[in-house]
Amino acid sequence: MKDLFLLNRDVTYLNFGSFGACPKEIFDDYIKWQYLLESDPVQFITVDGIDHLKKSAISLAKYINCNYQDLVFVSNPTYAVNLLAKNISLSLNDEVLSTNLEYGALDRTWNYYCKKQGAKYVAQPISLPIASKEQFIEEFWKGFSENTKVVFISQITSTTGLILPVKEICEEAKKRGLITIVDGAHVPGHINLDLSKLKADFYTGACHKWMMTPKGCSFLYAKPEFQHMLEPLIISWGYESDNPSSSKFFDYHQFNGTRDFSAFLTVPKAVEFMNKHDWKSISSRCKSSLLNQAPKLFDLLNVEPLAPLTNEFFGQLCSVEINTNFPEKLKQLLFEKHKIEIPIMLQGHKKYIRISYQAFNEIRDTEYLIYSLKDIASTTRLLTI
Repeated sequence: MKDLFLLNRDVTYLNFGSFGACPKEIFDDYIKWQYLLESDPVQFITVDGIDHLKKSAISLAKYINCNYQDLVFVSNPTYAVNLLAKNISLSLNDEVLSTNLEYGALDRTWNYYCKKQGAKYVAQPISLPIASKEQFIEEFWKGFSENTKVVFISQITSTTGLILPVKEICEEAKKRGLITIVDGAHVPGHINLDLSKLKADFYTGACHKWMMTPKGCSFLYAKPEFQHMLEPLIISWGYESDNPSSSKFFDYHQFNGTRDFSAFLTVPKAVEFMNKHDWKSISSRCKSSLLNQAPKLFDLLNVEPLAPLTNEFFGQLCSVEINTNFPEKLKQLLFEKHKIEIPIMLQGHKKYIRISYQAFNEIRDTEYLIYSLKDIASTTRLLTI
C-alpha cells in the first residue's frame, strides 16, 4: 500500500495523524488543478473556479451528510475556530466550557478571545485513564455553570488520540441552551462522520489528514440558523457581493482575495480514491491491528491504556505515556538514528508517544519501534523503561 503514496520508503512512518500524507493519485489531481489555474488564471479564479468549488463542496457534503450550502472551505481547523471565537459574542463573565485535552493552539485561541471580552475559558479536567463514556460525560458537565454559554470539544483529541462522546455532549448541551462547537480535525476519513446525526451547531474538520487531500484543505460547517453570526475574518469581494450565489455563507467566507484553492478541489478525487480502494475496510483493518499491537507498547513502557482498548475510544491513533525528560531529543533521535517518524506530545506534565496506523503500516513497524525504544533506553539517558 505504501506504493500508493509519495512517502519516503526509508522512513517508518507512524505519524499520519499530524499532517496526513497524499497518495500519488490525489496529488496528481492537485497538480491538474494547478495547471488549469495557471493556463488561464482569470477565467479559473473568477468564473470556472466558483463552479469547481461548488462541485467539491457537494462531494464533501455527501461524504459527511450535510447540505453543501452549509459548508465553506478553509485552510485548516485553526482558521475555522479563530473565525468562530472572534465572532461569537461573549459578555462579561460568560464561560466557554471545554476540556483539558484540547489542541494547544485552540486553547490559546479561546483564551485570547475570552480575555478580550471579559469571559472565561474553562478547560474542565478529565481524569486519565478514562474508565467509561459515562465517566467522561459526568466529569465534563461538572465544569458547567450558570455562566456557560458555549461548549467547545474535540471529537478526537490530538495528544491522546482518544475518541470522545461528542454526540452525547452536543445533545445535552442543546437541552441546556448552549452553542456547540466541535473540533473534528482528525475525524473525516478516520471514523464515520454524519453531521445530520451529530447535530453540532458548528463543526470543523481537516480533509488533509485522514481523507488524504493535499495540505491546506479543511472545512467549516455551520447550521443555517447560526450562519448570520459569522462575519468574515477577511472582507473581500464576497462580502455584500454584486453577484451573490445561493449561499451568503459561501460568498462571505470562501473568497479571501487571490489564492491557490486547488487543494479544495481535490475532495471528489479523494472520495473516489477511498471508494476505489475500499478504504472503509482498510481503515477497519488498521484499527484492529492497532488495538492488537498497542498492548506490546503498554507492556514495554509499563503503563495502562488511556481508555478501554475498544473502537469506542480508539481509531487509528493511540497514545502511550512515556517516561522521558527530553521529549524533543527523543523524537529527534528516533528519526535521525532509527528513521522513525513519530510524535512525542505533552499533555499537562505527562508525555505521550502517539502511534498512527495507516494502510501501509505493518506489524513489523510496531516491532521496530519497540526495538528502537529498547535501544535508546539501554544506550542513552533520554528514556527510562
